[in-house]
Amino acid sequence: MTIDTNAMISITEANQNFSKVTRLVDERGTAIILKNNVPRYLVIDFSKADELATASDEDVLAISKRLMTQNKEAYEVLAK
Repeated sequence: MTIDTNAMISITEANQNFSKVTRLVDERGTAIILKNNVPRYLVIDFSKADELATASDEDVLAISKRLMTQNKEAYEVLAK
């Protein structure tokens, strides 16, 4: 995941000014809330949640290919 450093906000500032977090999400699509200077929370627009949770076809094909390669012997035994 690529992190936009302009979309980062400290947890203290997020607590004190949540409207700033929502503006970041509206402008940049996401906001990253830092806790102890480490990215801890990701805030996204609700309408994009399904889009981000679904793997692309290319990702699914790449994972399938890797699993088939790793388990080639098992697939050959099952094919008999």
